[in-house]
Amino acid sequence: MTATTRDRTRHTTRHTTRQTTRTTGRYVLLVLMGLLFVSPLLFMLVTSFKTSTEASAVPPTWVPHPFTTQAYTSILGADGTPVLRWFVNSMIAGIANSALVVATAALAAYPLARMEFRGKRFVFGAIVATLFVPPVILIIPNYLIVGQLKWLDTLVAVIVPTAAGAFGVFFLRQFFLQLPLELEEAARLDGASTFQIFTRVVLPLSKPALVTLALLAFLTNWNDFLWPVYVLFSPEAQTLPAGLSTLQSANNVRYDLLMAGAVIASLPVVLLYAVAQRFIIEGVSRSGLKG
Repeated sequence: MTATTRDRTRHTTRHTTRQTTRTTGRYVLLVLMGLLFVSPLLFMLVTSFKTSTEASAVPPTWVPHPFTTQAYTSILGADGTPVLRWFVNSMIAGIANSALVVATAALAAYPLARMEFRGKRFVFGAIVATLFVPPVILIIPNYLIVGQLKWLDTLVAVIVPTAAGAFGVFFLRQFFLQLPLELEEAARLDGASTFQIFTRVVLPLSKPALVTLALLAFLTNWNDFLWPVYVLFSPEAQTLPAGLSTLQSANNVRYDLLMAGAVIASLPVVLLYAVAQRFIIEGVSRSGLKG
């Protein structure tokens, strides 16, 4: 083996070693970051299986001793805390609201992306400008409108008021702009109307963005606490976040009950994200909304 060959071999070995070290370092960093973000969820889960005394013990423990499902039995079987009813109410409200958000946003975003009409830029600018309005400002006007419509203390009050939003219109418009215009022109040459192009060409190609927007709308409605507290009064009409807040006052800060309720509230979110993860990644990347 010549000196030149030995030098090349040593250089290749050093390069491979550095590459392996960098890759290992990245994986270690990712694992540490993953543990950092997952640890609160794990602690919430293990605390829900502790006794009331152990859940409030200092310092806290990671392994329940003894392991018990008493917290779940208490909140699911109590007459004053109909958690299952709250869960169903939140599911109905979240699904209905996300469906309305997707429908209204898609119908508004497509004309702004593909059609030409007078005042188009002004309309789009006005819609985007509403993103800078704090939602809390709209509580009183929305409450007065909901009261006039006789929707107070009904699920309609937490479904309809947020059915049309600027973010959904902006998000879908950005995605529609990325679709090849040639597909729509080919469909138009085949005799398809604008509505047929929208329903049979654009919407099927926009499944990632539609799923992403539906999931975001569902999570926003599912996690909403302030608005349901204002418009829902009876225990049977409460949604899960508003209902779970009563556990703290009714049970003198029972951390085991609070964590059990939080686990129940987290299950749909985790499952939805696991199912729709690939649609979310594709929808965000193709819509131009990054970071």
